[in-house]
This record gives sequence, structure tokens and C-alpha cells, in this order.
Amino acid sequence: MGHHDPVVDWATDFDHTDDVWAADPYPIWDELREKCPVAHTERYGGVWLPTRFEDVSAIAYDTDRFTSRSIVVSEFRPPAMLAPAGIAPPISSDPPYHMDARRMLLPIFSPQNVDKLEPSTRAYCEELIAAMAGRDVVDAAVDYAQHIPVRVIANMLGLPEDDADVFRGFVNHVLEGVALPIEQRVEGMIALFGYLEGHIKDHMQNPRDDLITFLLESELEGKKLDPFQVGRTIALLLIAGIDTTWSAIGASIWHLAKTPADRQRVVDEPELLPVAMEELLRAYAPVTMARLVKEDMEWNGCPMKADDWVLLPFPSANRDPDAFEDADQVIIDREVNRHAAFGLGVHRCAGSHLARMELRVALEVWLAAFPTFDLADPDGVRWSGGQVRGPRVLPVRVRS
Repeated sequence: MGHHDPVVDWATDFDHTDDVWAADPYPIWDELREKCPVAHTERYGGVWLPTRFEDVSAIAYDTDRFTSRSIVVSEFRPPAMLAPAGIAPPISSDPPYHMDARRMLLPIFSPQNVDKLEPSTRAYCEELIAAMAGRDVVDAAVDYAQHIPVRVIANMLGLPEDDADVFRGFVNHVLEGVALPIEQRVEGMIALFGYLEGHIKDHMQNPRDDLITFLLESELEGKKLDPFQVGRTIALLLIAGIDTTWSAIGASIWHLAKTPADRQRVVDEPELLPVAMEELLRAYAPVTMARLVKEDMEWNGCPMKADDWVLLPFPSANRDPDAFEDADQVIIDREVNRHAAFGLGVHRCAGSHLARMELRVALEVWLAAFPTFDLADPDGVRWSGGQVRGPRVLPVRVRS
């Protein structure tokens, strides 16, 4: 995915789009955590990379010195004038604006509303499984994981299910195309917001019971949301709601496929699945978030400059031995597990209930259909790079 030269020194010249990072970033983070816990690179105009839980957490909570106006590292820095709303509110919003923007969305993702989505999610997972009938080898990412959050989010927003490939194209461009020339980045963003603008206009003329209409009728700071802000919020829900959950489902199936003892245990003890899910989320947390430095400063000995990026690798924080016992091991019945898979601080994922439901249902349906499965081609597994990591190609041998 990268368009830059390969990395030679991860402490002084890292690149989160590098193929080595995409394939297996854990050794990189482990080495940095011991030798250079806050790495730096001049790529993308300057990026810092804390790797310890303590440092990642401190920056995530520090909204005074770090802004969220853009949370995806690329060659382009959105202008400061976009604050406090940012490019994709509320995840890109700064306090105090952030509080109201987030509160507006919370009812949508309440446990009660998420529960209502479970039957249709389960039915769709079963439909995907049925389409695999008669095959010995399936791609658990391409044939299964990638479809589930697309369908759920499309239905919530009121967007056409048939546009699934369009949505995945937007996800790929926004999150994996960060090293593309600025002209191509802009072209892709214009396509994304042009697509959303058409559907927003249609919803304005034909309101219905879905999330786009809900946003159009919502108020923030005493005013109705304008269509541009609705579009930016929809873009967030579409991009973040798809890739993160798709990646978590795929990574969980990958782990169970390569670890027969864990797979057999969750099959034999289905009541263990919620606890096992939390451990899989800790061990294979898909999301690395970003911040921008507000003003020149020294942070823990690091000479940070205004508008430097800071990557917050929650997966690395979750593997910090100072924060978790046996942090490098996947212990599916781990009891104490305050992981950071859904983020830390004010921007902790508002859709965590939805993501957990989708992950649980996807695994329940998969395990019921395929109690025995393994990796058909371990070397054929391909992982995404960038700030959301999950398997994009996952050949699995299944036996019902």
C-alpha cells in the first residue's frame, strides 16, 4: 500500500504504511517500547509514535495540547480553522464542541437500539454462511467479515445495500491511501462527499426512519445541522463503522483458525465467548488513532512542533507488559482486561456496543456452522496497513 521508500530505522524513520508494518507490527512496537518508546519520523511532515500504554493514554486524554481536528495521518493537514468541529465530527472535534456532538449520537448506539439490530445481523451472517455451502476453503475476510458491518451501517444510514463495493472503495481510499499524492486524495474525497451529498438531498426531500434523516432533524448548539456537517458525520460512521469491525471479525477468526486449543474451547464453552472476545480485541485491536500538536512544546523530552502528527497505536498500548500481565500472550479467559481497543479519553468509540454485537454475532454464527477450521494457507493471509489493521485475505479450510 505504501508509496514511500522502505523503512530502515523504525525509531527515526517509521512509516505506518510500510509492508513490514502491515504484515506484523508487534515486533516493531515491542522493540521501540524498550529502546525508544516515542519514535519519530520526518515522513508525512513529521509524526511521533508513543508505544507504551502510559504515554498513549496521556496524549489521548490531553485535549489541551493535542487537537483531534484530523485523526488520519496523511500528507495533508486540515487547516486549524476547521476546529473545533474538525473534518469528521465528533471523532475530529475538540472540547467543548465535542461533548454535544457526541451526545447527539449516543442514543443511536445505545444498548437498547443495538439489541434491535441483532436479529437482522444474525440473519445476514447466516445468509453469508449459506452461500459458502459445499466449499472446503473459503476466504473468511472476503466472503464473510467484510460484508457484515457494511450491511449493518448501510441499513442504519438508509443507504443502498447494493453499494457495498462503493463503500469498501471509500474505506480503502480514506484509510489505506494516505500516502497517495494529494491530487488523488482530493479526488477520492470529492467522490465520497459527492456520493453522500446526493443521498442527503434525497433524504431532505423524502424523509424516512433512518440515521440520515435523524441527523438532518437533529440540533446542535440550538441550530439544525447543516447538510455539510451531516455529510461529514455520515462519512465518519460509514468509514469507521465498517473497517474497524470488519478488521476485528477477521482477526478473531484468524486467531481461532491458527490456535486449535482456543477454537475448541470457545466451541465447547460458548458462554466463554464474550470474555474471549475482549481478549481478542485487546490482542488484535484494529485501530491506531492520530492527533495534531497544537503548539510548539517539549513533551516528555520530545521537541514537538505545532501541527506535528502523533499516532496513538492502541494495539501497541494493549501489548505493553507494564499494563497487562503476559501482554504478548492471548489468554482467552483473561479476567482483568481494561484494554484500549475502543480508544481512550473523550473520543472512546461511541459505537462500541454496536461493534461488540456485530463481532459476537459474527463469531457465534461462524462457530455454529464451522466448529472445526484452520488456515488453508498461512502465507496467503494479507493484512491491511495504515491506521486500521485487519486481514484482507484470509483463506480458511472449513469443516462443518
